Amino acid sequence: MSNILVTGGAGFLGSHLCDRLVEENNVYCVDILASGRKSNISHLMSNRNFHFIEHDVRKQFNSDIRFDTILHFASRAAPDEYQKFPLHTLMTNSIGTLNMLELARKRGSKILLASTSEIYGDADVIPTAESYWGNVNTVGARSCYDEGKRFAETLFYIFGQQYGMDTKIMRIFNTYGPRIRADGYYARALPRFIMQALGNSDITVYGDGSQTRSFCYVDDLIDGTLALLRSKHPGPFNIGNPYEVSILELAKTVKELTKSLSKITFHSLPEDDPRRRSPDITKAKNLLKWEPKVSLKDGLHRTIEWFKSNS
Repeated sequence: MSNILVTGGAGFLGSHLCDRLVEENNVYCVDILASGRKSNISHLMSNRNFHFIEHDVRKQFNSDIRFDTILHFASRAAPDEYQKFPLHTLMTNSIGTLNMLELARKRGSKILLASTSEIYGDADVIPTAESYWGNVNTVGARSCYDEGKRFAETLFYIFGQQYGMDTKIMRIFNTYGPRIRADGYYARALPRFIMQALGNSDITVYGDGSQTRSFCYVDDLIDGTLALLRSKHPGPFNIGNPYEVSILELAKTVKELTKSLSKITFHSLPEDDPRRRSPDITKAKNLLKWEPKVSLKDGLHRTIEWFKSNS
């Protein structure tokens, strides 16, 4: 039975990853509970293969356990959230990543980085392949996250080259599903739309809604993560759903599926908000034999039902 460390394991994606891994592995979930929540992992606490450790990855992690694999998912990820805590976000993705890489080097661990489509910035090439170097503002409102993840990728590349380590990089595009947060500054567009629609309050769209995103259901994202983990390839790999939808169309779809009486209202577009976002997943299809299976409508149905039961 392997020992697997998941940083950010009480978060939205990290908790789903722990769910998938815990039956056949000893899973060590590390989280500071800044944006992660204990309720995401409460059902795992009685599992003898699951171990929760409250720890900030910005500090060195001292353990005698020999981890076979480290999955580095620790980071604030919602724009309103990381803009509220920019220094914490930047240091988590820089110093925190360095600490995890050093731990992996000392223990001989395979290590995977949960990077992001944000490293592409406001991409000029859609769909965007891994070969695109990005169009990113280094001194903007979103730069603490974008540049933190870009730095983390470079660290992974250097450690892989210099020490011959098994490092892997995945670039996550917008993902949704049960446990995604919709409260306060954690709320991204999709969960915010769902909560507003269920409450029959105004559905708030930024800009005119013509900007696009591609939404991947969480089960597909975890499948992609594990496919990369099992492979011999270091990446980077885009992991996301290439189906592109406008934010306005998304709002209308959520309103329709919830049978909501909400009105759709329009508000100022945030600084440096990307105009379009869609992944080219050719590389993942060819080398990982992975592609998403859950349609947007099916995923929205599942997510809406979860919100109905958990709000």
